[in-house]
Amino acid sequence: MTMQIEDAVKRALSADRMGTYENAVARLDTRSTPLELYLWNARISAAFLVPLHIGEVVIRNAVSDALTRIHGPRWPWVQGFADSLPSPSSGYNPRRELQRATTRCSHGTAQVVSTLSFVFWQKMFTQRFDVRVWSRCMGTVLPGASEAAPRHVTRARIHNDLEQIRRLRNRIAHHEPIFARALDEDFAAIQRLVALRCTRTADWMAGHQAVTPLLRNRPP
Repeated sequence: MTMQIEDAVKRALSADRMGTYENAVARLDTRSTPLELYLWNARISAAFLVPLHIGEVVIRNAVSDALTRIHGPRWPWVQGFADSLPSPSSGYNPRRELQRATTRCSHGTAQVVSTLSFVFWQKMFTQRFDVRVWSRCMGTVLPGASEAAPRHVTRARIHNDLEQIRRLRNRIAHHEPIFARALDEDFAAIQRLVALRCTRTADWMAGHQAVTPLLRNRPP
């Protein structure tokens, strides 16, 4: 890459944005250039979209299956379920989000499931649902869950993995740097969640993702 092209790309991306990568390269005393690190960050972010996609769809389907077993196939419209959701006066409000989704969606539960946000599904793995949901359905909808571990312990681990994934997902969505994260651990968290639902699907995902090859080829 010529200096003219490099300078033009840096101006287009902005000095503030490139400063993060320039500082990282200077701090690490690496042979890579800031633009090489930037491009690798963009590529690994794109590669994560496949496992993130599969992980989110799998976990929301598991929750939907559990709620169907408890409340029936039209669980989003069951008032008892809506009333079980937290409804804080400030911050994220799962009950309000569900109400908005059921008002907008006229084509049934599947449409509501695809409309609800990632954080809604994460909130379904908080302590308030230990008895309401997971003590009753975890082994059925997440057959990979250990029989030896108490349900509330597994539920808490799932919540923690979802929090880790949510943070990664948000940084990727906003085109922020992720190169300093423990990305192998991020991928392992996604793999764990998918395997809880279906080990064959987890193996299939592992065979069709580009994250691990890119991790092996980080900029020097």
